[in-house]
Amino acid sequence: MYFAGIPFVLNELKMFRLIDVFLLLTTITGLAQTPSLKEQPAPRLADRPWGASWIAAPGSSPFDPGIFHFRRSFDLDHRPDQLIVNVSADNRYVLYVNGQRVAEGPAKGDLLHYRYETIDLAPYLMEGRNVLAAVVWNYGIRRPVAQVSYRTAFLLQVNDQNFDFLNSDQQWKVLQDSAYTLLPAEGSRLHSYLVTGPRIHLDGSAYPWGWETTGFNDQHWRQSIRVGGAHPSGRTTEFNWELVPRTIPMMELSEENQAILRRFDDKITRLRFDQKLPLTIPAHTKVKMLLDQTHLTNAYPQLTVNGGKGSLIRMEYAESLIDSNGQKGNRSVIENKTISGYYDEFIPDGEGNRTFTTLWFRTWRYLEVTIQTGNSPLTIEGFKAIRRCYPFKEVAHFKAPVERLDTLWNVGWRTARLCAGETYYDCPYYEQLQYVGDTRIQALVSLYVSGDDRLMRNAIQQFADSRYADGLTMSRYPDYLGQVIPTYSLFWINMVHDYWMHRPDTAFVRQQLSTIRTILEWYEQQVDPATGLIGPTNYWNFVDWAENWPADESQLHGGVPPMAGGSSIITLQWVYALQDAAQLMGYFGLNNEKSSYDHQMNQARDAVLKSCWDPERKLLWDTPRKQSYSQHGNTWAILTDLIPEGEAIGLLDRIVSEPDLIQATFYFRFYLMQALFHTGQGSRYLAELKPWFDMLDAGLTTFAEKPDPTRSDCHAWSASPNYDLLATVAGIRPALPGYQAVSIRPSPGNLSDFDALTPHPSGLIQLKYHNHGSEEIFEVHLPEGIPGNLFYKDHTYDLKPGNQLIRIPAP
Repeated sequence: MYFAGIPFVLNELKMFRLIDVFLLLTTITGLAQTPSLKEQPAPRLADRPWGASWIAAPGSSPFDPGIFHFRRSFDLDHRPDQLIVNVSADNRYVLYVNGQRVAEGPAKGDLLHYRYETIDLAPYLMEGRNVLAAVVWNYGIRRPVAQVSYRTAFLLQVNDQNFDFLNSDQQWKVLQDSAYTLLPAEGSRLHSYLVTGPRIHLDGSAYPWGWETTGFNDQHWRQSIRVGGAHPSGRTTEFNWELVPRTIPMMELSEENQAILRRFDDKITRLRFDQKLPLTIPAHTKVKMLLDQTHLTNAYPQLTVNGGKGSLIRMEYAESLIDSNGQKGNRSVIENKTISGYYDEFIPDGEGNRTFTTLWFRTWRYLEVTIQTGNSPLTIEGFKAIRRCYPFKEVAHFKAPVERLDTLWNVGWRTARLCAGETYYDCPYYEQLQYVGDTRIQALVSLYVSGDDRLMRNAIQQFADSRYADGLTMSRYPDYLGQVIPTYSLFWINMVHDYWMHRPDTAFVRQQLSTIRTILEWYEQQVDPATGLIGPTNYWNFVDWAENWPADESQLHGGVPPMAGGSSIITLQWVYALQDAAQLMGYFGLNNEKSSYDHQMNQARDAVLKSCWDPERKLLWDTPRKQSYSQHGNTWAILTDLIPEGEAIGLLDRIVSEPDLIQATFYFRFYLMQALFHTGQGSRYLAELKPWFDMLDAGLTTFAEKPDPTRSDCHAWSASPNYDLLATVAGIRPALPGYQAVSIRPSPGNLSDFDALTPHPSGLIQLKYHNHGSEEIFEVHLPEGIPGNLFYKDHTYDLKPGNQLIRIPAP
């Protein structure tokens, strides 16, 4: 193949050196390749201990659950043009200036990479009296599994030495808030793995209302105590919080649309909740109100009430309602269904204009508000939901005359957004954990739809930071419990390769090579010399939530294929990672490693063919014991070029048509779809979207973890159509590392036309297709300085930067 006259063979990475020339010629604009935040810490804070101290409340437990309020009042003769501070806390904080919420954090990390935020407070200051205030909470052993902790503390360090008097020290006042009680853990009640932290019971009569404002009287608060010095990472003799700057933007907060009141007590209704307000509930009365947000959201609920001293308000959150058999059914149907979710509780103090909310966001489509009043009536004045998510901007689109394809796109993008915060999440309701297997797919979706690579870069580095003595990465990170899925370490290698192909950031990629080596060294040690296959190993060898692979007496963990005697599935996934690793090592001139990986690939392929290939059915057995076939192993056979190119389409036909193969769920279907592209069969992709349209028929507003019955209604690995519509149907993919050339292999199939737009580090790529019967027309736009090729029906068309029109007469 050729790119603007430059010969390029993908398997011969010597030509990849041309990328260095492209890098000199191309200016990356618009979409950041590396993290860039407006405010930066002062140079004086980069290599020496800070003047600020980590502070806490005297007499409080450093490790038990607690919520604390910190305040520092001061006077200004005039408002400064700039007042930049660096803020962190353990576990979390929200910072206020003169009553205004200005920041939250810290971004999630670990103790060796403990984040802090850098913020300019000047816009919130005023002449005269000012107050800095922060709420800090640590849920101790009940904290989210994604939250790493040393001990409860707060930190604020000023950039400008003239304002060092504001640094966190004993001049800050502190109050431990007795209004909060942690409710019992809900995981066992909900029969689910629920690790997002506790829900709360808040007693309004004990809460210090207005604590964050200048007019609040804190004379009875105590002076903070110093519990540790602050220092940048590596600038100390003992580790505690090794401080590093935040590398991702602050989260986006925006008000959701008003919820719909679907049920009031036992009466079905369909009314915007705000049209029902204000609503007064008499004394000694119990009411239930079911609110429908109409789509899933991550948000802070804000319920504003008057009066009602001693009432009990419960707010219960669920992704869906369930029937008497515990089934979800159509998510939009509420008749004969009840709610079963986690909940918060609030007790009003009887005063006016009290807004109850939570410290951390909640996830729901349905929210049931149950109110039991005491001796006084209670009036609900208002309800808001403040949505919180990573600030991805939707840049891409894929438009085609396919019924409900626009809805599928929107639901996929909502799924991806709800699964992205300070890290990628597997699911927002149950875990909020960043898993490698999920994250690889999520990162590609966010690259193709938004062009924002910062969260992907952050994830790659965090997984590299998680590497432990065996050489593998953790399967999910940050994570204070620890978990290893060896196959996810392999997917981390693929994710590094994805980043390398999509972003001109070779220095960052080079930093990851040592982790790639240790992962593959571990795998090399797992090969059975008798078979050449990888068989049972330590840890959880998760592949997919296939129905045929449940947890049982013989297999403690679900999602694991048969492995006794060696696994073709695991062995070929290892080959799939070796392919990408060999390309990376070759590009960076590490020819010994490349040769070693090439040799291991060839040996592994030969071993799989010898032990597991069925020449009669022309399928791959899962193990040499020849007891089952799966879509998984045979998909890897295509993606690793195990069989001759001319036979790959036939194998693909058997994978998708023969019912006795163990079937892939939504997660692994991503790789099956890559096999479509790999064999030039992308035109079949739209027909493979039936499971996603079935989810729309079931009323889902995000895509689920797996087919019903499913735990999670929102799992970002199921948002893969937002990638594949652009990368498989439109066929837009990088052709050179750093996306310095574009390969377009469109597969319109029966489509009469489509319009695909996707971001690129240098601008936008757009492909429009029109089939007029007598001719097919492609309109292509490439960013400035970026060449490419369009491959269609055995022809290659050179593409240049800018706009071009390609007309292909009908045969």
